[in-house]
Amino acid sequence: MNESRDARILAIAALEEPTRRRLYDHVVRQTGPVTRDEAAAALELPRSTAAFHLDRLAEEGLLEVVFERRTGRSGPGAGRPSKLYQRSSDDIGISLPERRYDLVGGLLAAALEDVEASGESPRVALDRRARQLGTALAAAVDDTTDDPASPRVLMQLLEDQGFEPRADADAIVLGNCPFHTLARQHTDLVCEMNRRLLEGVLAGLGITRLQANLKPAPNHCCVRLEPDTRRPPMTPSPS
Repeated sequence: MNESRDARILAIAALEEPTRRRLYDHVVRQTGPVTRDEAAAALELPRSTAAFHLDRLAEEGLLEVVFERRTGRSGPGAGRPSKLYQRSSDDIGISLPERRYDLVGGLLAAALEDVEASGESPRVALDRRARQLGTALAAAVDDTTDDPASPRVLMQLLEDQGFEPRADADAIVLGNCPFHTLARQHTDLVCEMNRRLLEGVLAGLGITRLQANLKPAPNHCCVRLEPDTRRPPMTPSPS
């Protein structure tokens, strides 16, 4: 599920209401989709109450709505399909601060497949996959109001991925590492993977003024986005 952080928080918060949480727990424990009448009867609720909370759970993405005919008949005279509810096929999770271990898992699995197919170094495969993912994240930015290389677009993408970016003069400091626990346990591997990921983001957005450098600091991501010193200085045109 690719929802914003705010949307995921609201979805989880919807379960704070006790009746809604009971209905959610009941639906996800069933072997098949549940109608409003079935849920209301099981929890001894008025049908209107069950319908209200089930629809709210569906709106938040916690349940999915399907339509089936429970009569076993089809065609003319079979009646309208019933509205039923079942567990959503999407995963909804929230962590504070933001963690993206699902992203690391996908990269490691893809890199392992590459290694088995080609025999290349696992480190090379992981770094390449990470850069490709960064480029893909940049390509997926849905923003038609700004130049993709604009600072605002970059900062929003980094925010969406959990990096908590902050401007620091001409550089960008990343206040959170989305891969924190893994980075502590496997520092060299994960930090270099992270650097390659952010290299891909910069390349995908067409940003050439910055480079991703490894600059570990307490309570920060190990990568810092800094002015690219490899670029030759601008020379004034002759008058």
